[in-house]
Amino acid sequence: MFIQLFKFTAVATKGTSSFGKRRNKTHTLCRRCGRSSYHIQKSQCAQCGYPSKKMRSYNWSIKAKRRKTTGTGRMRHLKIVRRKFKNGFREGLPKPKTLKATN
Repeated sequence: MFIQLFKFTAVATKGTSSFGKRRNKTHTLCRRCGRSSYHIQKSQCAQCGYPSKKMRSYNWSIKAKRRKTTGTGRMRHLKIVRRKFKNGFREGLPKPKTLKATN
C-alpha cells in the first residue's frame, strides 16, 4: 500500500506545480518587426528572422505572407511613387490641358 501511494505523488508533477517555475523570459521585442519574438539566447527573431537580411516567409503559410506583404502598412514612399508614375514622373511642368468632350 505504501508503494502505491508513492506512485501517485510522483506522477502528478507535469501540471500546476510546473507552471509556477516559469519566470524566465526567452523572447523579447524585436527591433525590425516589433513583436515579442526575438529569442535572447539564439539572437534570432522567430517572426521576421532578424538579423537575417531577408524577411522570414514560407510558402506553406500563404495567410501569413498575405498579412505581411506590401500594401498592408503605411507605404510612406510607395504611395507617392505610384501617384508620380500615374502622371508620367513630370516635374516642374504644368498639368497638361485636356480636350473637352463635345456632345
